[in-house]
Amino acid sequence: MAQDHDHDHGSGHGHRSAQGHGNGHAQGHGHAHGGTHDHTHTHIDFAEMLPMLVREAELFTPAYAQAAEWLREQRPDPGLIVDAGSGPGVISGLFAEKFPRARVVAVDGAEPLLAEARARAERLGFADRFGTIEAELSDGVGDLEYPADLLWASRSLHHVGDQRAALTGFVRSLAPGGTLALLEGGLPTRFLPRDTGIGRPGLEARIDAVHDEWFTRMRTELHGSVAETEDWPALLTGVGLRHTATRTFLVDLPAPVSDEARAFILGALTRRREGLAEGLDAEDLATLDRLLDPDDKASVHHRSDVFVLTAMTVYVGVKPE
Repeated sequence: MAQDHDHDHGSGHGHRSAQGHGNGHAQGHGHAHGGTHDHTHTHIDFAEMLPMLVREAELFTPAYAQAAEWLREQRPDPGLIVDAGSGPGVISGLFAEKFPRARVVAVDGAEPLLAEARARAERLGFADRFGTIEAELSDGVGDLEYPADLLWASRSLHHVGDQRAALTGFVRSLAPGGTLALLEGGLPTRFLPRDTGIGRPGLEARIDAVHDEWFTRMRTELHGSVAETEDWPALLTGVGLRHTATRTFLVDLPAPVSDEARAFILGALTRRREGLAEGLDAEDLATLDRLLDPDDKASVHHRSDVFVLTAMTVYVGVKPE
């Protein structure tokens, strides 16, 4: 969920969000804000968002794969990998592929998403080394058979009221020398040129401003909400980890986009239109209506200039031996 922000904005986020900010889903949960969440209120029904979460995670898989490869350079042979806020398990499956000797455990607060994750593991042939735990991340990641060597949390932490307490729980579940990889922040997702030829230029920047207000409300309304400066390296250090690396991964799907990407864009903009309507003026709402109208030649259904561009940042901390 702060740049779950887009976190939830649309993309993002394979996990829950879609700014994703997206791929997480732990609190009943992206991630992924930004269009991916229902902004009419701050409750997010991630089970209802299942098809969108899968589509987003699969679309963003190349960037997640780069992140997994980067983590493998730092942690080449983990015995247990935990995906905290796993959503439907698309990224869990990617870790199972990239780390073929590891056991992978997906943790989420929504059982329908975990059921999808188990079904996915069966389809892809790694069910024998895959498990799930239903748990809210505010309580940690549940009961593990043994401590995790790598714990991945993608845009799930911002859905927890007390993020520092949740991180402390993550650290308890890590083995000495274990690695925590936290995906938070990054940049809002962009789909449109600054000037689309209809309405005022800069539509997405204004949508982002309204979404940021929604995200702030979402955070303050979470159970046990604690205000926290989003200095992720400092938070990792504050819970006893050694911050070792930060890297940002680009999602760049240029025009002309695939049918899958176009469907994702339409879904994200539709959610923004429905959820952020109260914060946008009449002209911007009319522009969104045109962009979503299949009978309008200027709509996303027909435009050749739509794209998907975002950036996702991963912060790595290591538990002292």
